[in-house]
Amino acid sequence: MYVAQAHSVRRYERSDAAKICLRKGNQQSNSAKNVSKVGDCLKCCMHCLPFVAADEIRQEGITVRTGSTRKGRWSMNCRALFNFPHGRKAIVSSLQLYSSSAEQKPKQQKTTFGPLKDEDRIFTNLYGRHDWKLKGALSRGDWYKTKEILLKGPDWIIGEVKESGLRGRGGAGFPAGMKWSFMSKPHDGRPRYLVVNADEGEPGTCKDREIMRHDPHKLVEGCLIAGSAMGARAAYIYIRGEFYNESNNLLLAIKEAYEAGLIGRNACGSGYDFDIFVHRGAGAYICGEETALLESIEGKQGKPRLKPPFPAEVGLFGCPSTVTNVETVAVSPTICRRGGAWFASFGRERNHGTKLFCISGHVNTPCTVEEEMSIPMKELIERHAGGVIGGWDNLLAVIPGGSSTPLLPKKICDDVLMDFDALIKVHSGLGTAAVIVMNKQTDVVRAIARLSTFYEHETCGQCTPCREGCPWLNKIMWRFVEGNAVPEELDMIWELSKQMEGHTICALAEAAAWPVQGLVRHFRPELEARMKDIPSIRQKMQDSLKDRLATT
Repeated sequence: MYVAQAHSVRRYERSDAAKICLRKGNQQSNSAKNVSKVGDCLKCCMHCLPFVAADEIRQEGITVRTGSTRKGRWSMNCRALFNFPHGRKAIVSSLQLYSSSAEQKPKQQKTTFGPLKDEDRIFTNLYGRHDWKLKGALSRGDWYKTKEILLKGPDWIIGEVKESGLRGRGGAGFPAGMKWSFMSKPHDGRPRYLVVNADEGEPGTCKDREIMRHDPHKLVEGCLIAGSAMGARAAYIYIRGEFYNESNNLLLAIKEAYEAGLIGRNACGSGYDFDIFVHRGAGAYICGEETALLESIEGKQGKPRLKPPFPAEVGLFGCPSTVTNVETVAVSPTICRRGGAWFASFGRERNHGTKLFCISGHVNTPCTVEEEMSIPMKELIERHAGGVIGGWDNLLAVIPGGSSTPLLPKKICDDVLMDFDALIKVHSGLGTAAVIVMNKQTDVVRAIARLSTFYEHETCGQCTPCREGCPWLNKIMWRFVEGNAVPEELDMIWELSKQMEGHTICALAEAAAWPVQGLVRHFRPELEARMKDIPSIRQKMQDSLKDRLATT
């Protein structure tokens, strides 16, 4: 494209200048308007200026002339530039010209979030009130213009997903468009695979189960579109072994899609061949980790792999693979149909879109609900879950993102927003958006100790900090529950959790450590109150140690 210079009040750094400066030669004229091609910098000045398309220049009626330097020819806007000393700011023309590299007007930021309107809901059969089979899915708009979406190509699909601001819904919150683009490199002869993580084993989380049970065609269509964006040959859906009914519904939906020509050879008549396979797990929580999941599909022990190499390079069966969450894949068809900008209109910056929230615990009506990202936690619980049992003032704490995220006390829950960034600021996380509510009748120490027992049982034992740390965390937590702990153990359990964090192959050690850290951070007085007769406890510990030494 041919471009000409325009001018702005902003001073550009050299990194900006390298992208937008002129290249000598290839001059063309059009009614005394000379333009030049974009290229390498001539280094004729310290600060280059932004460009606009030549068509925009012509529309404004600006005359552009050429000048010369020792290194070649360059063009500048003579009416806008009265004086051009090197290294100084250019004078702004009366006409406001701009380009993609120039500053844009700041977007008006939203200040209120939720409730979500019914017409903006993606999962319209979340509660199973309608037919979940192909006929019902077609009546709700699924599979609409899927062929046209596929024919637009991988770059267009990934572009829409990037524009939407969709972040992974499995807990990590990695930008989905960026993750999918890792697979868009030229083929090296190996087949590519999309792997969907439906091994939903996080305590308190049940959103993916509802999608597969009541809206399976959203997932099937999403696999086709996401697979097309990555150039994948097939999709493997790894579903939790306990989800028997859900896997049956999903298998039937896949069969219907094959029979209708929506997937398989020449999917939707687009010329793209794509297959979907379902693999049932055997109940191991660790197989929810992406590389352990790949090992399990291959028939090996479900233990996480060292990275690098990452799955995008060496994944399933040694081929490039992308592992992604059920909800992330299931929303992609709606994003492509309604546009990335529509999806990005919900939620705060960097926290766009709608989200499935699972609300359980001490609420009047536990539920799974689709809401706008960044909705206040208090509004989410009171609007959709009927409020806390005993009223909001009876709230003790909330685990906002599944059992692996630190709990938050009521004073934080009063104002916190339900999105990735807001919860990170208060030392927690959105995770899987499984909201577990605890009122003041809860023994919060026992609740966290029960989670420690879960993680002790589910560790694969591959990494020493996790293999040894989880049992010790669990042991100390139950000493606090029973009132047999001593003050030194408070600092010990904090130190232990910090040593586990960030020293293992996968994130299970962090998942075990963070709930304990949240308890110590916000409920230290409660833990201290559990220490009853400390001198007698110390004496018992010393006697027990003497007995052990005597027997050895």
